[in-house]
Amino acid sequence: MDTDDVLDTAQQWLASGRKVALGTVVKTWGSAPRQAGSQIAVRDDGAFAGSVSGGCIEGAVIESAQESMRDGMVRNLEFGVSDETAWSVGLACGGHIEIFVEPLIDA
Repeated sequence: MDTDDVLDTAQQWLASGRKVALGTVVKTWGSAPRQAGSQIAVRDDGAFAGSVSGGCIEGAVIESAQESMRDGMVRNLEFGVSDETAWSVGLACGGHIEIFVEPLIDA
């Protein structure tokens, strides 16, 4: 799913009255699975579209997106081999990835 598809899906969810948050890869280093600009849209019920890591950190990003929808705050997430959470989220491949998570508002 490319970025346009992710954003179109997010807009459709917003238009139907759902809460939505967007996660965007802002920086990578080493063998990160997705490039900067990759996105995931997360709906308030946990449904999602797109990918920021090919599956290895999606669970943590979805959880953070749901928190963001509840409190309205943005989040900057970092995952990497030096991070204690790297093994638990599956990014032990030697890379580093930074994700920006933001709640979206229907405009």
